[in-house]
Amino acid sequence: MAEPVAGTARYVRFQATVPNAHGLYPGIFGLVNRLAREGRLTAEQDGFRRTANAWYDAAYTTPTSVDPDVYDLVLHPGAVAWFKSSAEHLISRVDGYLDVLAAHGVGCERVTTDDPGVIVYEDDEQVIAKPRP
Repeated sequence: MAEPVAGTARYVRFQATVPNAHGLYPGIFGLVNRLAREGRLTAEQDGFRRTANAWYDAAYTTPTSVDPDVYDLVLHPGAVAWFKSSAEHLISRVDGYLDVLAAHGVGCERVTTDDPGVIVYEDDEQVIAKPRP
């Protein structure tokens, strides 16, 4: 596993700039998938979403396939996914998602940290962490 470049944060997340009704900041995949569920994507955008989601599904582990409770609101309230900064092959492909969100006026920001919170799941490319008490 590659180590992060010196001077860069160990974890990266792309999330909404405003919280949802539950006070959480949804991640980039959830934001685009929500637009799709609401029928707001163009055919081209939805084609991108389907292709890109399939690529990500094949490229790395879906945490809930290992631990179905990783996002459980009672066990792990506020848990969110963070890319490890060493997972450049995953991070480098989010631009298309950012383009879709920008086209719909959905604010999204890149957040970096060395401390994502209490880690409840980890693999080579990502962690799922909940906020520290």
